[in-house]
Amino acid sequence: MQNSPKLTARQQQIFDLVKDAIEQTGAPPTRAEIAAELGFKSANAAEEHLQALARKGVIELLGGTSRGIRLKSDALRAVNRARRQEQPSLPIPGITQLLLPLVGRVAAGSPILAQEHVEQTYAVEPSMFARRPDYLLRIKGMSMRDVGMLDGDLLAVQSTREARNGQIVVARLGDEVTVKRFKRSGAVIELLPENPNFKPIRVTEGAEPFAIEGLAVGLIRTGGFD
Repeated sequence: MQNSPKLTARQQQIFDLVKDAIEQTGAPPTRAEIAAELGFKSANAAEEHLQALARKGVIELLGGTSRGIRLKSDALRAVNRARRQEQPSLPIPGITQLLLPLVGRVAAGSPILAQEHVEQTYAVEPSMFARRPDYLLRIKGMSMRDVGMLDGDLLAVQSTREARNGQIVVARLGDEVTVKRFKRSGAVIELLPENPNFKPIRVTEGAEPFAIEGLAVGLIRTGGFD
């Protein structure tokens, strides 16, 4: 079994900040946002702490992008386990792993969780997510590369029909399902990629088939299930 990583108080603070940002918005913070939140004088100070976390194996840093911070599944479970041991609480009966369906290609006009779309089921620990996901969706392509969502990764999704500006959503556009950052301005909705090689998708609400299927609440590297 993997040993729990030993983090300093500051490292734990930054780890929690990254984890919370991913769970709340679907994307990690930038170095500048970490620095501003924690009162560092520059983004370089945040970078030094992130490098230390990467050396301890709890995050992975992707070069060439300001939001290239990814939590490693095994390390996240180990850190959560260590914190539970340090802060004992009353046992809660019935705590079990979540069984999440992995959704494959979605047929036009049918519910995203229709049985014929489910490729398999994964068991994951609830502690990996601040908000309970309802299903997993495999990332296809590299349009969300700059927030660390790469082709083949599993996106944890909470079913909802509503979203706020800035959140990463699973959206249905006609016959296609896509993962993008949501932005609404009046009747115009923009689905924004996180890769400059891809163009935003603009939708006029009510003028064409469009629906929000869910919010991104976490990301799992497929290597975590090997």
